[in-house]
Amino acid sequence: MKRKHAPTSKLIFVRLESDWIKWQDIETMFVALGAAVSERERSRIGTVLFGEVRVFHGLHLGPDTGKGAASSIRKWFESHEVRP
Repeated sequence: MKRKHAPTSKLIFVRLESDWIKWQDIETMFVALGAAVSERERSRIGTVLFGEVRVFHGLHLGPDTGKGAASSIRKWFESHEVRP
């Protein structure tokens, strides 16, 4: 992962009181890690990384990522020993 993705990675690992991580930043970080990202039905985003497929809610409510999605990404990264 490149240095420019470090702030996004750190935000994912912080338990947030609000949801203010931009989804575009997370998607860019996924791609930097080698993920394939695709749009799916009903504003969902499919991500293939670590040989697994994960589907997240997209931007139907705004550009920010919800706390639930950030928590899921954090747990996913922790299970694959990805740290900020």
